Amino acid sequence: MSHLPNCLIIGAGPGMGAAVARRFAREGFRILLLDLNDACAQLTQQHLRQEGFAAAAYQVDAADLPALSALLTQISEEYGPVEVLVYNAVRYQTGMASTIAPAQFTEAFRVDVVSALVAAQQVLPAMRAQGRGTLLFTGGSFADNPRVDFATLSLGKAGIRLLATLLNQELEDTPIKVGTVTICGWIVPGTRFDPGKIADCFWDVHTRAKQAVEILYQ
Repeated sequence: MSHLPNCLIIGAGPGMGAAVARRFAREGFRILLLDLNDACAQLTQQHLRQEGFAAAAYQVDAADLPALSALLTQISEEYGPVEVLVYNAVRYQTGMASTIAPAQFTEAFRVDVVSALVAAQQVLPAMRAQGRGTLLFTGGSFADNPRVDFATLSLGKAGIRLLATLLNQELEDTPIKVGTVTICGWIVPGTRFDPGKIADCFWDVHTRAKQAVEILYQ
């Protein structure tokens, strides 16, 4: 096993996940890709390896908390501690609060928030032991401007911000950084909200001194 620092990305789709993966890979990180869609994760892995970067891909449903926890244990045993966790997973669906089925909401909240907590809890002990590490979460403007037809996503983005805030408070006196990048717009290649440009913001949070937990990308 080579001694590259590990960047673990949960929610490694072809947009933001792939862009963040490439940004950290360029800085010398091994990229560990987790996604529900195995084909997406494998394709990103293939592209990174073709460019000469170290990458590994895994399929997992972030709504399945025991499966996620077991996979994270497997990865840490194979590759060592995670230096950067990027939680980018979301269960994207439409629906209003008055009509969405409770089971559907529960599954979405597990993906949007609870699995982020599970991942953070799993990587934090090694970060504490090493005296360094970064927890990064993908936020969204729905936390401030909820939409009636995106009830689960609005609640999820509010929840991920609160989770990041609580972790930041808990880790205030440690070297470990916590940041949520709140994307205030629709991600569209070739625009201000190009995923590559937003990925630079994730890298900036990782490399800057500890600061406010929430970074607005607008």
